[in-house]
Amino acid sequence: MLGRSDIFRAAAIVALIACFIAALVAINRRPSAPAADETSPTTTAPASDDLSAELRHCSALGPQDAEDPHCVAVWEENRRRFFGRSVRPLPPSPPGAAAPATPSTGDAR
Repeated sequence: MLGRSDIFRAAAIVALIACFIAALVAINRRPSAPAADETSPTTTAPASDDLSAELRHCSALGPQDAEDPHCVAVWEENRRRFFGRSVRPLPPSPPGAAAPATPSTGDAR
């Protein structure tokens, strides 16, 4: 014969299983999120705001130019976007910084 504690334990197990089943039913009855339309491109920033080109330029500068104020602002904006904060316009790039720096052919690394 089952003791009182065994009956309570069985009732607790049945109640737990009933809660799991109720949770599964509630999850399955929820309306699914609409699928993203694959034909329309999603843009998060305007085309004139080319952060990736600025990041490539700043990463090509090297350690001696690590404290460049423009590059510090670019990396800060990259961190802001990574952590989901709103997009801000980049500061204007300094003159002559349009093309990323490339090492010369005689530069051995």
